[in-house]
Amino acid sequence: VLVLTPEKWDVITRKSDDEELSQLVRLLIIDEVHLLHDDRGPVIEAIIARTLRRIEVFHQNIRIVGLSATLPNYNDVATFLRVDPTQGLFHFDGRFRPVPLAQTFLGVRDSERQALVLQREREKAIRKGEKPPTKISQNKLMTQKEMMDEVCYQKCVKFLHDKHQVLIFVHSRNATGQLARTFIDKAANANQRELFLVEKGGEVTSSYLKAKKAMNNAQSRELQFLFQSGLGIHHAGLTRHDRHLMEKMFTEGAIRVMMCTATLAWGVNLPAYAVIIRGTEIFDPQKGIFTDIGILDVQQIFGRAGRPQFEDMGHGVIITNVQKLAHYIEMFHRQTPIESQFQSRILNNLNAEIASGAISNISEAIEWIHFTYFYIRLRKNPLQYGVDWKELRKDSQLNAYLSDFCHSAARRLDVNRMIRYDPINNFVSATDLGRIASNYYIGFETIELINDHNGPISLTEMMTDEMIIALISSCSEFAQIKNRDSEMTELDELASFGANLKIRSGLATTAGKVNCLLQSYISRAFVKDFALSSELYYISQNAGRIARAIFEIALRRGWAQTTEACLTMAKCIEQRLWPFNSPLRHLADVDLLSFNIVQKIESRRMNLFSLYDMDAKDLGYLCSGDGKVIYEAIRMLPFIDVEANIRPITCTIIQIEALLYPSFTWCDRLGGAQRFW
Repeated sequence: VLVLTPEKWDVITRKSDDEELSQLVRLLIIDEVHLLHDDRGPVIEAIIARTLRRIEVFHQNIRIVGLSATLPNYNDVATFLRVDPTQGLFHFDGRFRPVPLAQTFLGVRDSERQALVLQREREKAIRKGEKPPTKISQNKLMTQKEMMDEVCYQKCVKFLHDKHQVLIFVHSRNATGQLARTFIDKAANANQRELFLVEKGGEVTSSYLKAKKAMNNAQSRELQFLFQSGLGIHHAGLTRHDRHLMEKMFTEGAIRVMMCTATLAWGVNLPAYAVIIRGTEIFDPQKGIFTDIGILDVQQIFGRAGRPQFEDMGHGVIITNVQKLAHYIEMFHRQTPIESQFQSRILNNLNAEIASGAISNISEAIEWIHFTYFYIRLRKNPLQYGVDWKELRKDSQLNAYLSDFCHSAARRLDVNRMIRYDPINNFVSATDLGRIASNYYIGFETIELINDHNGPISLTEMMTDEMIIALISSCSEFAQIKNRDSEMTELDELASFGANLKIRSGLATTAGKVNCLLQSYISRAFVKDFALSSELYYISQNAGRIARAIFEIALRRGWAQTTEACLTMAKCIEQRLWPFNSPLRHLADVDLLSFNIVQKIESRRMNLFSLYDMDAKDLGYLCSGDGKVIYEAIRMLPFIDVEANIRPITCTIIQIEALLYPSFTWCDRLGGAQRFW
């Protein structure tokens, strides 16, 4: 059984050398199949289309199962998966829900804001024994954000009075902590702090003491501070340890209210009696504007309301602008079908199929599209994809439209030198550049950046380390990384101590931030901010792959200097070492040598070959350590003696005969080991 992400399986099935693994598959299960509407949807479509084509061409018996809790147009997805509607299609509506769900939709508007502020001012005056005001001054009017916080707080308090736990969903990592602190202030002002505490009235149970002790191990101080008030936060910027700790605290009842992002709804099964969505605006970094949260996200979050093992019902609350209230109510009852996002990734997916040899002409490309969800929805809702109903009536299969669609994509790939396209005979063939992009999962936009010699950065014949790391940082694979004002102080510190190369773009840009974090990763700098740490991990997972792809492109183009520089940078990222660092650090990584000794050797700028020629006694004096251990450790580094004969054949070809002699002591801990069976 293999459990993996769609992207990982996409990479595996693209490559011809992994054909044997693909042939072993007999069952393919896609969980959360409604992600077809998401940015990752085209990857799922590509995988299923490739599998369906394999079933048809090779008569391979593969069963495909799609699972979803929020799928409005399940019939379309069933058609896409080639499901027999009489035997293989199962739909469970709200009647099958273990506990019924109550839904509350709240809209915020100006008049309500004024009334609520006035009510609060009157209550405060009555408590002080003063005359309650009848009007409110302009400077005390709430903003929409403050109003939503107030409404959210009042709803939360109501659930807490009924002794229920609450999950509150916000739409940014920073907003979780901000809302939690706002709740602490509101509870203090209203004398309701005890309402949020699990243990009150002096009663302290053993389970709470265990939870309190466990919270001392939290890496985030903010979590420790909020726990004292009965609150918690959960988002992708926290470390895995802290996220699991928060989930455990909430499950065991040590936390009554938790602020979280949608990551919790999609990735973790953590239900509560009540869930509240505070606000519906989310920032789209690709468009640079605020957009409304999708109805599928709302349904997924509402799906966390209700716990069959504890309660007999659940409650979902959404707080939004009054102008958008009708929109969400209508969407809930109308069940808008999910659409395909395949058009946005057609260039990458088409290139992958051409590179694998599955498509050799435009007719085969059109046939391939017939296997996609995009084709199903194109015929059902052509206006969504820019096709007129008249065109659909003329050509029910839409082959003319798909032909133009594929021709346009092929032309763009040809201009970018990823394929060769013959518009007369409609033939397409892969190039080395296209194969590299497919094998290393590099996007069309990144290849476009590499080829664009008129842009600020591109791949050229003579490149320095600084230029290569700037090119990697500018790739489209990192486009979703955001800049946050709260991170600038730490980024400045990392740029001062962790960056050994000049950062070309400013730290306020995505490329500059990625550059700084990538250099900090190589330098092994400590990152304090958990959101930055999470992004650092993402960058480290992708930068090495991109560096290897750029290395292969430079190698194919015959650029010796750039090829060497790219290979060096790829190794730097993989090994987390700069070229000027001593290779002895590898020994320190596996505890074969003390890191203090390595630092002493680096401070003396000793040449590795000079160290190799020294005896154990001299090494002991030099490093103030056990000379014998240092002597043996140095001989574990892979020194190779080379004998070579070189003969020119033509002006561009030389023949090299080389004999390699290992001159080192093999160590399984350093070089790795594997079984031979």
